[in-house]
Amino acid sequence: MGWKAAEKLIRHWKILRGDNVKKHIKQGQGHEGGIFTVEAPIHASNVQVLDPATGKPCKVGIRYLEDGTKVRVARGIVASESIIPRPEILKIRTTPRPTVLGPKDTPVDLVLERTYDAKTGRGMPEL
Repeated sequence: MGWKAAEKLIRHWKILRGDNVKKHIKQGQGHEGGIFTVEAPIHASNVQVLDPATGKPCKVGIRYLEDGTKVRVARGIVASESIIPRPEILKIRTTPRPTVLGPKDTPVDLVLERTYDAKTGRGMPEL
């Protein structure tokens, strides 16, 4: 699968980075099976989001509120139809960068200064 095909597929995933999920592991030789809490990268098809009200795995659905905002809701037999909040790590990314100039930033007047004039040829390097 190429990158463009994967990107189209990723857009439709309803699990986001920072969601609470559980992984079930089968019992095997030398280890016991069960539900484990592990911090590690894992493919989105192998996990389910936890319902914030019940704490059990559920499917994720989409609903629009009265004011038009799009929210994720818990779906399934044991789900409570409660709203799944957006992870905090994604809220941090949307904060704007500071507008205060730092010691390594170029001043605005130098950025806007014209260094080449096409009519007079000023600023053209000598070749």
